[in-house]
Amino acid sequence: MNKIAVGVLGASGYAGRELCALVARHPAFDLAFAAAHSRAGERVRIAGRDLTLTAADNAPLDRADLVFSALPHGASAQWVAASRAAGAKVIDLSADLRPGNHTASPAAAEPAYSNVPYGLTELMRGKLAGADVVANPGCYPTAILIGLAPLLLRGLVVPGATIHVSAASGVTGAGASPKTDLMFAEVVEDFRAYAVGNAHRHMNEMRVVIQELGGDNDLLFTPHLLPVARGILATITVPVTETVANPLCLWRDLYNGEPFVEISDTMPSLRDVVYRNVVRVSAMYAVNVRQPTMIVIAAIDNLMKGAAGQAVQNANVLFGLDETTGLPA
Repeated sequence: MNKIAVGVLGASGYAGRELCALVARHPAFDLAFAAAHSRAGERVRIAGRDLTLTAADNAPLDRADLVFSALPHGASAQWVAASRAAGAKVIDLSADLRPGNHTASPAAAEPAYSNVPYGLTELMRGKLAGADVVANPGCYPTAILIGLAPLLLRGLVVPGATIHVSAASGVTGAGASPKTDLMFAEVVEDFRAYAVGNAHRHMNEMRVVIQELGGDNDLLFTPHLLPVARGILATITVPVTETVANPLCLWRDLYNGEPFVEISDTMPSLRDVVYRNVVRVSAMYAVNVRQPTMIVIAAIDNLMKGAAGQAVQNANVLFGLDETTGLPA
């Protein structure tokens, strides 16, 4: 079997390392290179094998059939363009090419990248076939949009109403660059909100996709930092136009047969999802309110379904492989 040659840009970050491990274990992929600007020349051990990190400038892009770009926001799009020029398909894990973010860099603003499909696989699968570039969703949007989609697509969200989201993430969601406020002693035994004011960088893509799914709604999103390494738990409060007898049927109908969406009768927790490429969702109606309101809880591993795992899932689609290949369920 001729394996698909894969390169990873940004291999020293948390998502990049996760990608390298997934690619190394994938039966149809061969890791052609792993590039990291700041750690070029270092030897690292990933998935039982020793790798030497290369500088991105020296990465053999022409040897890759597929490149994952896990480079920082604002810097990734130029490497997407370089990888495409070398003949590789690309999955971009940065925000640069996601809906509403095409002014992130000059390369992102190029007309060729104006209609890059958004790789929220379960909802956008039909747009991925034959694509050369895919914009991998952000971690928070993955949990939130998978949770919201059944209500939006059925027209059950009150038009013009505000959807409230309170979501908490492990510290790996902030990246691997050293920051004082993310040191162990600063995070442990603490819990705090951040990016308060509804201006988080994921807002643009969530607003655009909510509209694409039929919603006419504001989104009020407040993220929080959990004193754990990985995982996201999102609580989504949605004013609805009507109630149905068994609300979970809305999610079961939409995601029937989806291997990486789990609908739960009990409220999800991080323990249900860490190290797995799944979104686990539950929902119930709120009591003691005048406006019918649904509370949706969605949990993911931010490095798996929220980043590297979903990227591999999208790569499987691009190359006509079984979607579950190489992924922990």
